[in-house]
Amino acid sequence: MIQHTVAFRLVHAPDSPEEAQFLADARRTLTAIPGVRDFTVSRQVSAKSALSFQFSMVFDDDAAYAAYDAHPAHRSFVADRWTTEVAEFQELDLVPLAQG
Repeated sequence: MIQHTVAFRLVHAPDSPEEAQFLADARRTLTAIPGVRDFTVSRQVSAKSALSFQFSMVFDDDAAYAAYDAHPAHRSFVADRWTTEVAEFQELDLVPLAQG
């Protein structure tokens, strides 16, 4: 299992129609890609970070994550929306540690 997360800040004003449209379009586009599970959009509520939102999603394995990363809808969203509307971000790809 891989949990893919990205925390980010948009160029749009908080609570603006542009912000809402970006988040809605991201949810619609990214959840339609095969292999994406448990997609969540979260809002940052702590003053400890300048990043305002987080996307989180789960993939069953490396192959599912690689297919998502290469999918034309993902590539298009990144090229057409992410690169122009995201001011700053941090990406993490996490796997559970074995217990023992």
